[in-house]
Amino acid sequence: MRLISFALCLLLSLPAWGAEASLLSELDALYAKRGDAGGEKAYEGALKTALDAAPEDYELVWRKARILQWQADGAASDKLKKVLGRQTWDWGEKAVKLAPARVEGHYYAATGIGAYSQAVGIMKALGEGLEGKFNERLDKALQIDANYDRGAPLLAKGRYYYELPWPKRDLAKSASLYEKAIAKHPEMLRAYYFLAETQLRDGKAAKARDTLQKVKQGSVAYDPAEGRRVQEWSKKVEADIEKELR
Repeated sequence: MRLISFALCLLLSLPAWGAEASLLSELDALYAKRGDAGGEKAYEGALKTALDAAPEDYELVWRKARILQWQADGAASDKLKKVLGRQTWDWGEKAVKLAPARVEGHYYAATGIGAYSQAVGIMKALGEGLEGKFNERLDKALQIDANYDRGAPLLAKGRYYYELPWPKRDLAKSASLYEKAIAKHPEMLRAYYFLAETQLRDGKAAKARDTLQKVKQGSVAYDPAEGRRVQEWSKKVEADIEKELR
């Protein structure tokens, strides 16, 4: 209820604010609570009202792509992931058109293509020519700011090398990109989670177990919703590792 009340106050004050720094700060505060009860709805409602008033505002557009990417990342079905991935892609492209020199649009367009590709199947995505579109956008994001959102573009590129079918798959490149992100952002639990999965697939189960401990024991304070999500996902990887080590 507190989140909803806070969001309502925010909505009532929007016409006077416009997309000013104070509004963006309040939106980001709501986004940080997206993992709490009612948090995601509160953020979506406030963002929708802001976008209705200023549909071409870059700061609002990329924030729309961000919540869609979060939802696609946690989608419970391929059908839903496909829809959300496409929407993330579209909003990311809109952001690119509004501010091509900024990193966010390129990054979210790439992750939208990635989510869409996961949903339809990597082989089908390759057949549709999505690999080139994904890399074009992601490589631009890496060029602008590889450390955006705690190294998120590096993680996306690492995941690309992990998910490609043989012989394109390159687990060594995947691991090196995660390690590069970890070196600058040691709090980022997703980097350890992805690294553990890569090590497991590469036949290094013991190393994967050690890496996954960083996820289990790590603090989620940097982003509670993200950290809790990754820790929940890590349970299945831990089971897979222990099975491999038996």
